[in-house]
Amino acid sequence: MGSDETAVATSLPGAVRESVAASLAGVDAELARRYPGDPGTRQPVHTVYVPADAFAADTVRSWGEQALAALDRNAPDAAAFAAVLGLPEGLAAQVYGRVRAKLRREPIEDLRIDFEDGYGPRPDAEEDAAAVRAARLVAAAVAEGGAPPYIGIRMKCMEAVVRDRGIRTLDVFLTGLMEAGGLPDGLVLTLPKVTFPEQVTAMVRLCEEFEKARGLEPGRIGFEVQIETTQAILGPDGTATVARLIDAAEGRATGLHYGTFDYSAACGVSAAYQSMDHPAADHAKAVMQVAAAGTGVRLSDGSTNVLPVGGTDQVRDAWRLHYGLVRRSLARAYYQGWDMHPGHLPTRYAAVYAFYREGLEAAAGRLAAYVARAGGDVMDEPATARALSGYLLRGVECGAVDLSEVSALAGVGREQLLALR
Repeated sequence: MGSDETAVATSLPGAVRESVAASLAGVDAELARRYPGDPGTRQPVHTVYVPADAFAADTVRSWGEQALAALDRNAPDAAAFAAVLGLPEGLAAQVYGRVRAKLRREPIEDLRIDFEDGYGPRPDAEEDAAAVRAARLVAAAVAEGGAPPYIGIRMKCMEAVVRDRGIRTLDVFLTGLMEAGGLPDGLVLTLPKVTFPEQVTAMVRLCEEFEKARGLEPGRIGFEVQIETTQAILGPDGTATVARLIDAAEGRATGLHYGTFDYSAACGVSAAYQSMDHPAADHAKAVMQVAAAGTGVRLSDGSTNVLPVGGTDQVRDAWRLHYGLVRRSLARAYYQGWDMHPGHLPTRYAAVYAFYREGLEAAAGRLAAYVARAGGDVMDEPATARALSGYLLRGVECGAVDLSEVSALAGVGREQLLALR
């Protein structure tokens, strides 16, 4: 022991500390395994779902062009867009310009080719061909640099009536990617309509067997779990079950995605009231949030089925609804959601960009004070510093703010932000 330690009087012998450490070694290991914290990777702000038979080589570009055309028709300048959404005057030009640039540069951050509800039951030969085609198009887009940062499929679920078909589609798609050069870094798979942990365990076994068959590193394939059934939230014994689903994934779960309409229907909510902001939805998402906290599993909200189509008044009404729902999710720490139509992209990015730009100066100032241990009217703790750095990084990653803006205001660079997160 050093001189400073010996100069301080203590009563407990070192053997006691060693005994406590030994007794908690298992807990330490379990905490590290179950709660590794945020993975530190980029999280997309949305997931776009496209039926497998509608997915094409130009889907990403086409969605961007359609979204820009919707802006041109219904909000051709920053003032018009601000009037529709209620954006503050000083923020309107910043948001509008960045939204248009995003739609040209990267209109879709995460794309899911849907073989489930958006595709439906098809003859086996037809779905086989669609899975082969999807793999070919994804591989080509990745090779040519035209793929979104994240892309993959939603297969059919593990319920008995569609299980074999879902497994076969997964196998055909992954095999096609391997034959075309390998699994892309941004590959994402979605397992829908999960009710019991055993279904997640079955997905883990499929991933393990595919990795063995193709000589892949163990753990290479992860997947999202879609929360669309009441049983995924509350089990038959009355206990919360989402944490069991995460545990059953054995470290392969990357996200929990809330399914607005299936879950609402399961709760008996009539069609006119099925929405992301229904109390039944809020309850489910709150349970998901607590279960996922600290695990590194990301959360995604669902979608609205009100499409911005038709005349200008109808489009603007749908935009206002979508913008408000996205802002509501962001305030509740759901940083991702689903978009079902190109017309949703302008308000997705408007809501996200306004959210991060509005809070930029305050968040950066608080982080600067924390790093400098300076004063101010708020005294933040390390947990808040993690939240502040995560907020700023998410803003940078989606294009809402520039890293140079954050660095100038907070006095930290990307590496420091990552370390704080």
